[in-house]
Amino acid sequence: MPARHRDLAIACVLGAALLWLYGGILSSLARQWASDDNYSHGFFVLPLAVYFAWERRGALLDAPRRPSIAGVFLIAASLVVLLAGLLGAELFLTRISLIGVLAGIVLFVWGRVHLRILTFPLAFLILMVPLPAIIFNQIAFPLQLLASRAGELALSVAGIPVLREGNVLQLPSRTLEVAEACSGIRSLVSLITLAIVLGYFTEPRAGARTLIALAAVPIAILANAARVAGTGLASELVSPAVAEGFFHTFSGWLIFVVAFAGLLGVQRVIAGRDPGAGRASVVQTREAEA
Repeated sequence: MPARHRDLAIACVLGAALLWLYGGILSSLARQWASDDNYSHGFFVLPLAVYFAWERRGALLDAPRRPSIAGVFLIAASLVVLLAGLLGAELFLTRISLIGVLAGIVLFVWGRVHLRILTFPLAFLILMVPLPAIIFNQIAFPLQLLASRAGELALSVAGIPVLREGNVLQLPSRTLEVAEACSGIRSLVSLITLAIVLGYFTEPRAGARTLIALAAVPIAILANAARVAGTGLASELVSPAVAEGFFHTFSGWLIFVVAFAGLLGVQRVIAGRDPGAGRASVVQTREAEA
């Protein structure tokens, strides 16, 4: 059997086995993407990862096949993580184990070179897995407090009396609560994902891609703080209705667009430091890495 046909047959058999083992886990993951706005970007992560792997098909076909027994140990360790997640009802462990199993299969069937080529697509899949609740809350609550402080500062500068108690702002006309949904973690996760994709398609240098991804963090935090501050000001100066309903939702989308524009600005500044950076050099670098 030709090598290409053999690889296709192996991939089909392994794909069927993975669907049998992880079918229920993947369906629950998709349901969370659909119901939890914090992770709705998960629907885009999987097809993008498949595309990133497809771009490397030439390098994969040319790479030497050297199966490694280390892949068996990686698969076994990942299955232990899966079992621990099932026994402990911990969704994060069951879901993250899938990435380990995929990496182990590549290592065992094709070898280290193939795994190195597929490192980025496999690592990108981590973005589709929701964080454990304990970690999520450890990130969301400080962001809520930060956004609340920004709102308090903006209102005080505008001469509006305000009393902050934790994440609650007491205004003369009403009380505003910076809820978890307003913490900015949703835009933070989405913007980091976009930053990674943006860096992948526009920058040939690993350092530049890292800077773009890191820049997404302060940009998202500042954008959300500005949104909370603006909501407080508009609620007091214009109408309390601005703080809820359509206006509140629209402001979230508008601020996210502004944050993404800021991210594009960072990318342009970084690209401006190297006039040779461009799509052609990105493709050449990607081929060299593979």
